[in-house]
Amino acid sequence: MNHIFYIIGKSSSGKDTMYSRIVAELGLLPIVLYTTRPVRNNEQEGVDYHFVDNDRFREMLKSGMVIESRTYHTCHGDWTYYTAADSISLDKGDCVGIGTIESFLRLREYCGENAVVPVYVEVNDDIRFLRAVEREKSQSQPKYAELCRRFLADNEDFSDEKLAEAGIDIRFENNGTAEECFCSIKKYISEICTDMN
Repeated sequence: MNHIFYIIGKSSSGKDTMYSRIVAELGLLPIVLYTTRPVRNNEQEGVDYHFVDNDRFREMLKSGMVIESRTYHTCHGDWTYYTAADSISLDKGDCVGIGTIESFLRLREYCGENAVVPVYVEVNDDIRFLRAVEREKSQSQPKYAELCRRFLADNEDFSDEKLAEAGIDIRFENNGTAEECFCSIKKYISEICTDMN
């Protein structure tokens, strides 16, 4: 049985770094999400996201291709992120994706409870905030108000209660080096894949 290892965490917790390394070093197939938000510096179409407009999102929703979606009312307008059926290749091997608790639950409903494995990445708020500011500073048009909105919303979206309700009880701390966190996640994924063979 193949799995989707689904990376979950607050903004600037290091999810993208873990995702990229899992794809590059463990060979898991990437689940590339769709989004209506603008492209950030150094992002690539089909690698980081499929960047689409609202009309394309509505077309895919109407055709039944959208598995889950979430829309954020940002300081710069509504931005939608979603997983489409054409993003998942479980028949070809183990996959890795990134999302929220809500998207994890919907994906688990779609693919089956045992197929989707949560990987929750956790970072202390002070470290996370400084990382978020540094990332935003590197953008051609920094959006600091949105950074603050997202940072505050994460405390509610990733509360201990919501994590427990979703059955997410294993946490991977990313307070030190990304290498330490990645090694823990790599071991966890390897153990699950070995147990299933």
